[in-house]
Amino acid sequence: MINDNRKIDNLMQQAQELERRILAAHRLDRLVLYTEFSRTLAQLRVAGGRVPSRMLRLEQMLGEEAAEEMFDNMPV
Repeated sequence: MINDNRKIDNLMQQAQELERRILAAHRLDRLVLYTEFSRTLAQLRVAGGRVPSRMLRLEQMLGEEAAEEMFDNMPV
């Protein structure tokens, strides 16, 4: 149980650091960090941790930005 709590704490710290970096980054740099951020949140969920709603909103926003970027670069 202690290892689980330590793992959750480590994942939360990693998510918070990524969140900070994403919020400080320019648009394209945020998209580079999106995959790692999303993976970290998924690992946090699997470990039994609770993902704060602000991080869920950020993940959703980044997903929307990634989709827009993909369609903006499609040839017409």
